[in-house]
Amino acid sequence: MSVEQKYDVIVLGAGIVGVSAANHLLRKGKRVALVDRREAGEETSHGNLGVIERDGFVPITFPTNLSAILKYALNRETEMHFHLGALIKMLPWLWSLKKASSPERIKKFAETISVVEAKAVGAHRDLARGAGAEHFFRDTGWVRFFRTEKSFAGLKDHLEFSDTYGAPYEILTAQELQEIEPHIAPVFHRAIWWKDTQSVASPGNVTKAYAALFSNSGGEFLIGDAKSLKQNDDGTWSVETEAGQISAKDVVVALGPWSMDILKPLGYSFPFAIKRGYHQHFAPRGNKTLSRPIVDSDFGYAVSPMDQGIRLTTGIEFADREAPPSPVQLERATKIAREVFPLGEAVEDEPWKGQRPCFPDSLPIVGPAPRHKGLWLDFGHGHVGFTIGPITGQLMAEMVCGEEPFTDPSPYSATRF
Repeated sequence: MSVEQKYDVIVLGAGIVGVSAANHLLRKGKRVALVDRREAGEETSHGNLGVIERDGFVPITFPTNLSAILKYALNRETEMHFHLGALIKMLPWLWSLKKASSPERIKKFAETISVVEAKAVGAHRDLARGAGAEHFFRDTGWVRFFRTEKSFAGLKDHLEFSDTYGAPYEILTAQELQEIEPHIAPVFHRAIWWKDTQSVASPGNVTKAYAALFSNSGGEFLIGDAKSLKQNDDGTWSVETEAGQISAKDVVVALGPWSMDILKPLGYSFPFAIKRGYHQHFAPRGNKTLSRPIVDSDFGYAVSPMDQGIRLTTGIEFADREAPPSPVQLERATKIAREVFPLGEAVEDEPWKGQRPCFPDSLPIVGPAPRHKGLWLDFGHGHVGFTIGPITGQLMAEMVCGEEPFTDPSPYSATRF
C-alpha cells in the first residue's frame, strides 16, 4: 500500500490557466502538485487562436436588435451555430448575457479587464523566458477587418476604450494592410491593427513548455482523476492519481469546461455555459505567407500562422459539451476565408473541436469558494483564457498565499453570482 503524498497545494487542470497558477504557487515556495487526466495543453489550451490580447475591452454580448436575432435564429451564420436542444437549456444563461450586455456593464467589464490585459504579455513573457519558449512568440500585433462602413462604425466603443486604456492601434485601408500582409485580398472597407497584441505559433506547445518549467522547477505533474476530489475529516483535500492518493491543505479547481463536474457535487451552482469551437490547419497555396492573426469581423472567423499551417478558427457553437462534432461553421468559414487568403488543402483529415468555459459577464471566477475552506476557483475565462491565464495565475497565487493582490479581486469573486 502506497503512502499518501502530502503537498501544500493541489492544482486540478493542466491547461494554460492551471499550469500558470501552479508555476506562480511554486515560485512562492509552495509544494505543488498539478493533476490532470491528460498531459498538459491537450484540451482547450491546444486549440485557440494563440493571441495575447491587449484590446479585448468589449465582451461577447447579446444582439441588440430584432434583425440580428432573426438572422442568428435561421442558424446559417458562420459566427454562431446552435443545437436547438442545447440552446433551450441555455435560455437562463442567455437571459443573464442579455442583462450583462448593457452599456454600463460593458464599461465596467472594460475597466476590469484592462488591468489584467495590460499585464498579460509581460506575464506570458516571464514564464516563456524560464520555459525556453520565447521562440513561439510574435510581436506583430493582430488585425481585425470590416467589410462595410456600417460594420466598421460598430467599432466606435471599442476604439474609445482602446484610447482610454492605452491600447495603441492603427486604422488601415485595404492598400495599407497589403503593405504588411501582401497576400490578404482587399475585400474590406477598413482594418484595425492592434500593435501591442502578441501571438504564438502553437498555444498547445507553449502550455506544455510552461508545464515543463513547473516540473523542472520542483513541481510534480501527476495523471489523476479530478472527480475523486474529496475533503477529509481534518479539512485537507485529497485526489486519486496514478501514483496513489495525494492530499493538500488547499486545492485549486482550474478545469475549464469540466470545472462544474467537480463543483456541482459540492453544492455549487453558477451561471456557467460551454461554447464550443473548431479549428483546422491548411497549407498556404504557393509561396503565400501570413505574419499575424487576421479576424474577419463580419463573418466571425480568424486565420493565424501556426507551426502546423494556417489555423482557421470558428465562432461560437452552442451545443452540449459531449455532443458529436458538427463543424458546419468551419465548412462555411473555409469557403469565405479562401476569398481572403489563399488557403490550400487541409493538413488534417478531421477538424479539432474544443470548449470555451464562459460566464455571462465574460469574466472568470478567480478566488476562494464561498463555502469550503481551502477550495479555490480559477475557471470560466471564456474567449481570453490564453490571454489572461498567466496573470490570473499570479492573482490566484497571491490570494492562496495571503498576500496583497496586485488588483482588486472582487470583480472575479464567486459571490458576484
